[in-house]
Amino acid sequence: MSNDSGHSKISRRELLAAASLPVAAALAPSALMAQDRRTQPSRTPKKIRVGIVGAGGIVNTVHAPGLRKMPGVELVAVANRSLESSQRSAKELGIPRAYADWQQLMNADGIDAVLIGTWPYTHREMTIAALDSGRHVLCQARMANDAAEARDMLAASTRHSNLVCQLVPTSQSYRIDRAVQGLLADGGIGEVLSVEAQMLQRGFANFSGELDWRHDARYSGINVLNVGGTYETMMRWLGPGNRVVGKTRVQIPKRRDEKGAEHAASIPDHVEVIYEVGNGAPVHMRFSETTGLSRGNDIWIHGSEGTIRIDNEQNIFVGRRGDKELTPHPNPPEAQAKHRVEEEFINAIRDIEPVTMNTFEIGVQYMEWTEAIHRSSRTGTAVTLPLTA
Repeated sequence: MSNDSGHSKISRRELLAAASLPVAAALAPSALMAQDRRTQPSRTPKKIRVGIVGAGGIVNTVHAPGLRKMPGVELVAVANRSLESSQRSAKELGIPRAYADWQQLMNADGIDAVLIGTWPYTHREMTIAALDSGRHVLCQARMANDAAEARDMLAASTRHSNLVCQLVPTSQSYRIDRAVQGLLADGGIGEVLSVEAQMLQRGFANFSGELDWRHDARYSGINVLNVGGTYETMMRWLGPGNRVVGKTRVQIPKRRDEKGAEHAASIPDHVEVIYEVGNGAPVHMRFSETTGLSRGNDIWIHGSEGTIRIDNEQNIFVGRRGDKELTPHPNPPEAQAKHRVEEEFINAIRDIEPVTMNTFEIGVQYMEWTEAIHRSSRTGTAVTLPLTA
């Protein structure tokens, strides 16, 4: 995979091997600080006309309103899986044009950028088509079906370097990222020795559960639960990892579709992962939909001089050598990063700021990590990152 950092003499693997966690943690906050960068737009900002492919729940409630808040941005076209659905979305969102399919939208005139809000199995084809037609791309996570498709998307973005490409972040750790990064960067907990992270649903296994797209590899690819999003967070805190060992299991083997018909579930609903970060410290993660009465989400970062814990409500607790217990760590709202994906996308098109959350390069990293878990669980062996194609 190509290195877009401008340091062509240093490979990703060499950089990973040479990195230390304090350095990675100290560098990481710059991406989040960029979220607050504001440059006064001109009085007459460049008009940007956006077409939407896949106007579902999060597009309607988050992305469309976020784009509309930006001056000079117009939502001009929408395409869902049928003309009827497109017309319904156009009416609900006040969009003038509705198309029967996404290809019609890509072939239409008067569209400068495309928001892709569909499921992962369509992202590669739609992204490449949009770029080839000269449109900027904002693509919903997860990036693609697998790492190969993600790399294809990155290659297309490189070929069309004049166009802006952005992924909606998969993780929701905005409000704590800066606080955790600061704790790691100031050296107060010393060298990171180990990390424990669990992302667990607290309900018991539902053996008559619904088969939605997240449980169907035809639509979700190899993506599992919130694996990619959690790794995305960990990269911001600890830097990228390597040497992945994964164990997965489908605890609920059959699920019912909307018509009540049973289908075999092809996506695991329980995952165990161990991997290493730059200094060799092990990270153990658990993901599950079948852990009744668990503590839910819980992260522990153990250092040589202290410990950080993040609980299910994203409260941060810290204890250092000599303390008897963990104590709450302040995280005032004014210091927290906020969701501003749509603003960043439009600002990048207008050359006001670069995309930081998230680039296609970051997407490829979390897709390669997801695939490493998939490969390891099938072979029973460790998989080293970055992957070879």
